[in-house]
Amino acid sequence: MKLHEIIASALVCTTALSLAAGCSKPLNTIPCDNYAQMEEYFRYEPGCGIIISGHRGGMAKGYPENCIESFEHTLRNMPSFFEVDPRMTRNSVVVLMHDSTLERTTTGEGRVRDYTWEELQQLNLVDRNGNITSYRIPTAEEAILWSRGKTVLNFDTKDVPREVLIPLVNKCGARNVIYTVHTPEAALECLALDPDAHFSIWVKNLEQFEAYAAAGVPWSHVMVAYVVSATMDERLDPLRDALHAVGVRCMTSTAPLQDKIPNDRLRKERYAREVALHPDIIETDYPLEFIGLYEDVKL
Repeated sequence: MKLHEIIASALVCTTALSLAAGCSKPLNTIPCDNYAQMEEYFRYEPGCGIIISGHRGGMAKGYPENCIESFEHTLRNMPSFFEVDPRMTRNSVVVLMHDSTLERTTTGEGRVRDYTWEELQQLNLVDRNGNITSYRIPTAEEAILWSRGKTVLNFDTKDVPREVLIPLVNKCGARNVIYTVHTPEAALECLALDPDAHFSIWVKNLEQFEAYAAAGVPWSHVMVAYVVSATMDERLDPLRDALHAVGVRCMTSTAPLQDKIPNDRLRKERYAREVALHPDIIETDYPLEFIGLYEDVKL
């Protein structure tokens, strides 16, 4: 038996004990039993609170990214929705994994697409600090079925064709899933496969906003507008006003900058500054670090 397998086996018992201690806490679910509830939850209204999104599913010490147990750990402490990353295995199973390779987030090595689903199940996920956990790589189907009635999953664009992902979501009967799209054309492709598809759109300026409108993408299907991967400032006010006028919330992300600050105190100070600018949605690797910094959306 390899060293990482011995360590992982030992971790199963300790992880199970720690989970048992926390499992008595109820989940902070968000209304997402159907599209109407999800649309109401995300709809922009003046004075609405901040929503936190877990980037790559969020993470914490002992809780890896793109991991169902990590989603649940977050929801036991706060409401959140989760951006997740679909990848395809060699035998065409869709799994959650940000990177195309395994080294950074698992005990394996090589490309995800070179492994079967069964082979991937022999690996363990590791947390951001490199600690091996007892958790396994989940399938997208497992994550979708777990999320129903609990939270919203936002599927990023990776190497899984929409013609595969959207039928999988619909097979699960999910009405709590949104798809990240970077262009109006991508949104229309999704709508051709499923007229009920809902979105997180990339829109960085008024020209792009107008392109979505001209293409006929229904604003009622846009739950999130990802406007900037840095701090909101007054230069974005016209775009923010246009999105708010059609009921769409604007999202900023701390993942590229603030999340990478190694000093805990300084990182939290930067989070507080971001919250003070009142973005509608903040996407972060570390959703739990925002507890106490903001007033969340009314559930």
